[in-house]
Amino acid sequence: MTRPFALGLQLAKLTLGVALCGTTAAYAAEPDALAQRLIRLRAEVEQLNGDLTLLRDEQRTTLSALNAQKAELSASVERQQLAARELREKLTTKRAEQADAGLAGDSLKPQVLAALAVLRTQVAAGLPFKVDERLGEMDAFQVQVENGTLPPQRAVNRLWAFFEDEFRMTHENGVYSQTIALGEERVLAEVAKVGTMALYFNTQDGRVGQAVRGGDGWRFVVVEDKDDAARIAAYYDALRKQIRQGWFELPVAVAGGVR
Repeated sequence: MTRPFALGLQLAKLTLGVALCGTTAAYAAEPDALAQRLIRLRAEVEQLNGDLTLLRDEQRTTLSALNAQKAELSASVERQQLAARELREKLTTKRAEQADAGLAGDSLKPQVLAALAVLRTQVAAGLPFKVDERLGEMDAFQVQVENGTLPPQRAVNRLWAFFEDEFRMTHENGVYSQTIALGEERVLAEVAKVGTMALYFNTQDGRVGQAVRGGDGWRFVVVEDKDDAARIAAYYDALRKQIRQGWFELPVAVAGGVR
């Protein structure tokens, strides 16, 4: 073998070695690419699996919320049905009470009117203190009872209030403004009462007197005695000073005059 041939043989071996190395590198690079792709696919699968798990959790949460709302709605319906039953029962009870009250009212009405008539007679015959006003209130009350505007149960309370007012008058003293019949004229006067025992008057023109009860009812009489007039004036002065208790000398009305 000559030297050129030996060099060619060596060159051929070197070329074949390089080719084999290139093929080996190519085969070695292909598994790396597949591995990288596999890693990416695995990451995508894990991401999708995580998204699916999250979606399932959200669906379970929504389903739980819907079930809770359903249970709450069912409970609300039951509560409303219970409330409706209770209201129906109360309505039935109230209707029965109303019917009983109507029957009781029918029996109370004549009793109220009878008691009112007795009180009205007493007021008309009693001390002539604002009689027209007091009787006017009673007349209006009577109309309300008779036409049913005022239920009998409330009418009883109002009637009792009338009696309380009349009782309170028996121990109240004070000065009031009232129109009185003095002879043939009607004049505005200050009246001072001692409970329901006596009633005195003082007109703007200086006449002083008291209410006197006679056979034909009450009338207002001027006091002619100067001492009696002074006593009445002193009583007025005490009442204006809010002195409602103490010793007072006053003329006493008797049938036909004053003494």
